[in-house]
Amino acid sequence: MLAALAMAEFLGMTLWFSATAVTPALVAEFHMSDELVAWLTMAVQAGFVAGTLASALLNLADVLNARVLLFLGALAGAAANASVLLASSASGVIALRFLTGVALACVYPPGMKIAAGWFRAERGFALGIVIGALTLGKAFPHLLTALYGHAWREPMLLASGLAVAGGTLVLLVVSDGPFVAASAPFDARAIGQIFRNRGARLATLGYLGHMWELYAMWTWIAVLASASFAASGSLSPASEGSIAAFVAIGSGTAGCAMSGWLADRLGRARIAIWAMWTSAVCAALTPLVFGGSPLLFFALAMIWGFAVVADSAQFSALVTEYSPTNYIGTALTLQTCLGFLLTMVTIELLPRVAEASSWRWASLLLVPGPVLGIVAMRGLAASPNEERRTKDEELERRT
Repeated sequence: MLAALAMAEFLGMTLWFSATAVTPALVAEFHMSDELVAWLTMAVQAGFVAGTLASALLNLADVLNARVLLFLGALAGAAANASVLLASSASGVIALRFLTGVALACVYPPGMKIAAGWFRAERGFALGIVIGALTLGKAFPHLLTALYGHAWREPMLLASGLAVAGGTLVLLVVSDGPFVAASAPFDARAIGQIFRNRGARLATLGYLGHMWELYAMWTWIAVLASASFAASGSLSPASEGSIAAFVAIGSGTAGCAMSGWLADRLGRARIAIWAMWTSAVCAALTPLVFGGSPLLFFALAMIWGFAVVADSAQFSALVTEYSPTNYIGTALTLQTCLGFLLTMVTIELLPRVAEASSWRWASLLLVPGPVLGIVAMRGLAASPNEERRTKDEELERRT
């Protein structure tokens, strides 16, 4: 079940950066202004926030079966993404990217709920595998861009086809697990019940610090890498930047899996703290390697990409453990809604900082997020409940 679900998430989430990866071609095709270029990714974030907010308020991930919801979301996202080929203006492209984000709100959180339903003692590892798979899915369009060159229609259509295959895989192969309710009645008080729990609040605050950095890094790493390679005298900085983005984002797959395995044994909050320390240090070191050896930049980007998403699954796992069992889908959706709303700030700010200074110094904007996330997670790591839960899971695993 975990393998099938991970493959489905990988296929479905190729839609996220399908347009971002072909930004130069879309800019030339639709004569986009600089303001609209940032919205190629911002529109997906905005649509995802709108979709997750509506889903959380309606308890959609709990009222409807998560597998059916994921299937419908994948189909809707694929249709919106493919429709970009029929768009006649830049504003039409942005609108379709917004709808793609709305649809993906029915792919990401339901996938995590399905995984939580199959695992309890190994939930951190399971969610790490799922988030690692969707991370690789988000990286995949950058690899397609490096392979297809200046063409943009073929990669976009391929991403839509992959999303349809992912949704179909979940519907036909995956079933509901025993540890999470497949569906529950609508309850307008569910969100209040979630936030009254201290553990859920701290996990969400830590997640916000993590998200301050994550998507800004993912969105602009190709541009940052290209600028660095150009400064070092590279002959093809754009192509090398796409490869660096794939390596950086794709390395997060291993980070999610490894940190999930460790978190089930050492504690989720503790592993999240280690990951955020590592990513904060990488963001702070980027100006030092900028314009230098491309191999050194590749190495730092790989470590940064490994760490920047390694903690993501643990925030989700913590929320599932501190939230009401019947409304885990709503808790996950609400957490992602708030986190992705915050990402819109740093995605918009990072190129402005680069314009005011240079891309060399832009990554310093991302450092405060994980630092503040560490503060929240230290409060949870010191909790007796967290230590007891880790020991109970270890005993259950050995039994």
